[in-house]
Amino acid sequence: MDGNESNRIVKGALLLVLAGIISKILSAGYRIPLQNLTGDIGFYIYQQVYPILGIALMLSLYGFPSAISKMTVELRGAGRNLSLSSFYVPVFLLLTVLNGAVFLFLFLNAEPIARWVGDEQLTNTYQLAAFVFLLVPFSALLRGVYQGIYEMKPTAYSQIVEQFVRVCMIILAAVYVAFGNEPLYEVGRAAAIASFCGAGAAIFILAFFFLKSRPISNEHYEIPWSYYIRTLLILGIVAALNHMILLVIQFADAFTLIPGLGEYGLSQIEAMEAKGVFDRGQPLIQLGTVLGSSFALALLPSISKQKLQNDPTTFYRYIRGTMLISFYVAAGAAIGLITIFPEVNQLLFQDEKGTLELQILVLAIFLCPVAITAASILQGLGYIKRTAGFILIAFFVKWIGNQLIVPLWGIGGSAIATVVSLLIFFILVMYELKRKLPKLQFIERIRFRALIQGSVMMVGYLILMNWLFSDVATVSRLTLLIYVVFIAITGGIIFIVNLLRCRAFTEEELRMLPKSELFVRIYKGRNYHE
Repeated sequence: MDGNESNRIVKGALLLVLAGIISKILSAGYRIPLQNLTGDIGFYIYQQVYPILGIALMLSLYGFPSAISKMTVELRGAGRNLSLSSFYVPVFLLLTVLNGAVFLFLFLNAEPIARWVGDEQLTNTYQLAAFVFLLVPFSALLRGVYQGIYEMKPTAYSQIVEQFVRVCMIILAAVYVAFGNEPLYEVGRAAAIASFCGAGAAIFILAFFFLKSRPISNEHYEIPWSYYIRTLLILGIVAALNHMILLVIQFADAFTLIPGLGEYGLSQIEAMEAKGVFDRGQPLIQLGTVLGSSFALALLPSISKQKLQNDPTTFYRYIRGTMLISFYVAAGAAIGLITIFPEVNQLLFQDEKGTLELQILVLAIFLCPVAITAASILQGLGYIKRTAGFILIAFFVKWIGNQLIVPLWGIGGSAIATVVSLLIFFILVMYELKRKLPKLQFIERIRFRALIQGSVMMVGYLILMNWLFSDVATVSRLTLLIYVVFIAITGGIIFIVNLLRCRAFTEEELRMLPKSELFVRIYKGRNYHE
């Protein structure tokens, strides 16, 4: 592979990372107006169907495309073109069988599934959600082919368009339900329809690129059925799992939280509302995870075993710097958000319900970005089955934790179960990273004194600001918005400046950042000269 092609691959991978970040911000951001418009029960209904829709999205965006991309690269490497009869048709048929089976299972078992989650009125919603899986073969096949020939624009553009269409339709449906006095369960049905339309829009974009470039031939060769089936089943599912840590946690909540809250002593309506309150934490965790891990994900294309072997010194420096940045940003975001959560809860969701439980849940903002960064590094080194296994372990811990703790402590128990499951995932990936990269010395490089000083200064500042201005800030939602944004930004600056002045990073690590001169200037203080 020459330098130009290698550079093109890295640029393409960075484009996919950027598209992923934009999509995640859209996915997290729209849930706040959705809750504001439909209330906690409307939000609960949406969150009960979201994990199923999310699984379809992960399969079409990451899982099956990764498997098809691998097959494309290997076939082309063996001198075979992408044949209509020997590649496209058999792979499409296999995808249709796999996703068709999921569709039939969900559609035919929607009623027992709805009973299982504790709300039979969701039956029709789950039936509609099943149809999304019928579009997965189209989008997954085209995305996989383009990634296999190192053309990332079709996947990136289709991902953003899919998310944009889905978000717009859900918000419009929420407005329709809120102001048209429609049943709240329309929100769940609208979410399923919006996901179907978003997937359709993505297929339209991908088809446009396909008709333009036509990466297809009339060549005939023996169809390697076992190779296709093995790759799609193993790599496709494993690759999807590696992007689903937050999704599987929500999946466990969808199936176990309402029954658990019933055992806790809540009525059906109270349990639904309580889960809606608990789910307020999801968009905040998602945004915090994007903030804490986006830099690491941007560096992911440069991580490989070959680079470790060719230039271990530079490799370790980049990995260590990436992990440290993710660790400090995640720690600061979690500590700051816990401190100002009563104001954030009031601002975003218009009351302070569940503040204590959600403050516990916010600990996930520290664990998730660092664990995802470490898992991404392991995936870049080729250990994708292992990280997928760790995610499954976290899922089972969360599922069992909900069943044991929720009947005792309500949504507080679910918050604890989430944090414990993510902590176990964090420990597993960090241990594995240390085992595979023994010279990394990540924990040894953390400047705990700088972290503690920065945290104390930030928390002290936030508490002082609340004491001085909280009465003025809560006069209206606009003043509260201005106040929360101001203290969040200034608190973050205080935290970062303290980290820099206490030498939490080396100068080399700071040079990895965009606008690094500013950080280096603060780092060196008055002695800095251009």
